[in-house]
Amino acid sequence: MMGQKTLLLLSLLGVLEVTLARGFYHGHSMPGSPRNISSNDHNLQSVVLIATYSFNNQSNDAFLFKPSAIHRAQRQVVKGLRYNVDFEISRTVCRKHNDKNNNDLTNCDFQPKGPLHQTFQCHLEVWVIPWLKRNTIELFECKP
Repeated sequence: MMGQKTLLLLSLLGVLEVTLARGFYHGHSMPGSPRNISSNDHNLQSVVLIATYSFNNQSNDAFLFKPSAIHRAQRQVVKGLRYNVDFEISRTVCRKHNDKNNNDLTNCDFQPKGPLHQTFQCHLEVWVIPWLKRNTIELFECKP
């Protein structure tokens, strides 16, 4: 009899562990767990744009890139905001210059299909601490 109670207790603890690992409790996300957010979220757009500027500054490409799609985005509240984003950046028709116009991608159209068209699949993890005005890119990688 004691063995069955122990087995039942271990089974229930296993279910609880899986539930907590997934970040759900009573059908709701637990505080501090990652939550999916809309690709239209203003703060998310800013984070993706900052990463794109970083990409452009480090790239040897003659043209600027800008975000072309956001596939998955999550935000987690942990001593600030942590964003985990999968998105695409594509080459634009705007050439790089050594002036301040590199910061405005709004008037840069994407390269048409052809030899200059290029898109990268990117993964970004960034931690934003608004009250310290700090953005820390923890991971940012892009692949063709």
